[in-house]
Amino acid sequence: MVKRTIRCNARDPERGSGTVLALGLVTVAVALFAGILALSQAAVMASKAATAADLAALAAADAARGLVAGEPCSVAEGVAARNDARITSCRVLAGDTVEVATEFSQPFALGVAAGRARAGPPP
Repeated sequence: MVKRTIRCNARDPERGSGTVLALGLVTVAVALFAGILALSQAAVMASKAATAADLAALAAADAARGLVAGEPCSVAEGVAARNDARITSCRVLAGDTVEVATEFSQPFALGVAAGRARAGPPP
Protein backbone atom coordinates (compact mmCIF):
# COMPACT_ATOMS: atom_id res chain seq x y z
CA MET A 1 0.00 0.00 0.00
CA VAL A 2 1.28 3.39 -0.98
CA LYS A 3 1.10 6.14 1.59
CA ARG A 4 0.21 9.55 0.21
CA THR A 5 0.76 12.80 1.96
CA ILE A 6 -0.90 16.04 1.00
CA ARG A 7 1.37 19.01 1.05
CA CYS A 8 0.79 22.65 0.31
CA ASN A 9 3.30 23.56 -2.32
CA ALA A 10 4.41 27.00 -3.26
CA ARG A 11 3.82 25.80 -6.83
CA ASP A 12 0.00 25.80 -6.22
CA PRO A 13 -0.76 29.48 -5.38
CA GLU A 14 -4.50 29.16 -6.06
CA ARG A 15 -5.15 26.56 -3.39
CA GLY A 16 -8.06 27.81 -1.18
CA SER A 17 -9.07 30.61 -3.54
CA GLY A 18 -12.58 29.13 -3.94
CA THR A 19 -13.27 29.74 -0.26
CA VAL A 20 -12.21 33.35 -0.50
CA LEU A 21 -14.33 33.83 -3.63
CA ALA A 22 -17.38 32.27 -1.97
CA LEU A 23 -17.01 34.49 1.10
CA GLY A 24 -16.73 37.54 -1.12
CA LEU A 25 -19.87 36.62 -3.05
CA VAL A 26 -21.83 36.01 0.14
CA THR A 27 -20.72 39.37 1.51
CA VAL A 28 -21.84 41.16 -1.66
CA ALA A 29 -25.19 39.35 -1.62
CA VAL A 30 -25.82 40.29 2.03
CA ALA A 31 -24.92 43.93 1.34
CA LEU A 32 -27.29 44.08 -1.64
CA PHE A 33 -30.08 42.50 0.38
CA ALA A 34 -29.57 45.03 3.20
CA GLY A 35 -29.69 47.91 0.72
CA ILE A 36 -32.88 46.65 -0.90
CA LEU A 37 -34.44 46.14 2.53
CA ALA A 38 -33.57 49.71 3.56
CA LEU A 39 -35.03 51.18 0.37
CA SER A 40 -38.20 49.14 0.79
CA GLN A 41 -38.62 50.32 4.36
CA ALA A 42 -38.12 53.94 3.29
CA ALA A 43 -40.80 53.58 0.63
CA VAL A 44 -43.29 52.09 3.09
CA MET A 45 -42.60 54.81 5.66
CA ALA A 46 -43.05 57.56 3.05
CA SER A 47 -46.35 56.02 2.00
CA LYS A 48 -47.57 55.85 5.60
CA ALA A 49 -46.57 59.46 6.25
CA ALA A 50 -48.40 60.64 3.12
CA THR A 51 -51.51 58.64 4.04
CA ALA A 52 -51.51 60.06 7.57
CA ALA A 53 -51.16 63.60 6.18
CA ASP A 54 -54.02 63.05 3.72
CA LEU A 55 -56.37 61.67 6.34
CA ALA A 56 -55.48 64.37 8.87
CA ALA A 57 -56.00 67.14 6.29
CA LEU A 58 -59.37 65.72 5.25
CA ALA A 59 -60.52 65.46 8.88
CA ALA A 60 -59.30 68.99 9.62
CA ALA A 61 -61.08 70.35 6.54
CA ASP A 62 -64.29 68.68 7.70
CA ALA A 63 -63.86 70.32 11.12
CA ALA A 64 -63.18 73.70 9.49
CA ARG A 65 -66.41 73.41 7.48
CA GLY A 66 -68.39 72.42 10.59
CA LEU A 67 -69.08 68.85 9.50
CA VAL A 68 -67.17 67.48 12.52
CA ALA A 69 -67.08 69.00 15.99
CA GLY A 70 -63.76 70.39 17.19
CA GLU A 71 -60.95 72.68 16.21
CA PRO A 72 -59.40 71.67 12.86
CA CYS A 73 -55.80 71.25 14.05
CA SER A 74 -56.74 69.25 17.14
CA VAL A 75 -58.91 66.97 14.99
CA ALA A 76 -55.95 66.56 12.61
CA GLU A 77 -53.67 65.66 15.55
CA GLY A 78 -56.09 62.96 16.68
CA VAL A 79 -56.32 61.42 13.23
CA ALA A 80 -52.53 61.55 12.77
CA ALA A 81 -52.00 59.92 16.18
CA ARG A 82 -54.33 57.05 15.21
CA ASN A 83 -52.08 56.52 12.18
CA ASP A 84 -48.87 56.53 14.31
CA ALA A 85 -47.77 59.91 12.93
CA ARG A 86 -47.41 63.31 14.52
CA ILE A 87 -48.35 66.73 13.19
CA THR A 88 -45.42 69.05 12.53
CA SER A 89 -47.51 71.93 11.21
CA CYS A 90 -51.18 72.70 10.72
CA ARG A 91 -52.62 75.85 9.13
CA VAL A 92 -56.18 76.82 8.35
CA LEU A 93 -56.12 78.82 5.13
CA ALA A 94 -58.78 80.95 3.48
CA GLY A 95 -61.93 79.19 2.34
CA ASP A 96 -61.80 76.44 5.00
CA THR A 97 -58.74 74.88 3.36
CA VAL A 98 -56.36 73.14 5.75
CA GLU A 99 -52.69 72.35 5.18
CA VAL A 100 -51.13 69.61 7.31
CA ALA A 101 -47.58 68.25 7.54
CA THR A 102 -46.81 64.98 9.36
CA GLU A 103 -43.82 62.95 10.48
CA PHE A 104 -43.81 59.19 10.73
CA SER A 105 -41.09 57.34 12.59
CA GLN A 106 -40.81 53.65 13.25
CA PRO A 107 -38.60 51.74 15.67
CA PHE A 108 -35.39 50.47 14.08
CA ALA A 109 -35.94 52.80 11.11
CA LEU A 110 -33.33 54.66 9.15
CA GLY A 111 -34.92 58.03 9.84
CA VAL A 112 -38.17 59.95 9.75
CA ALA A 113 -40.55 60.13 6.80
CA ALA A 114 -42.54 63.31 6.18
CA GLY A 115 -45.90 63.81 4.51
CA ARG A 116 -47.74 66.95 3.45
CA ALA A 117 -51.36 67.43 2.36
CA ARG A 118 -53.90 70.13 1.70
CA ALA A 119 -57.67 69.63 1.79
CA GLY A 120 -60.74 71.78 1.59
CA PRO A 121 -63.98 72.34 -0.23
CA PRO A 122 -63.89 72.16 -4.01
CA PRO A 123 -63.31 75.51 -5.73
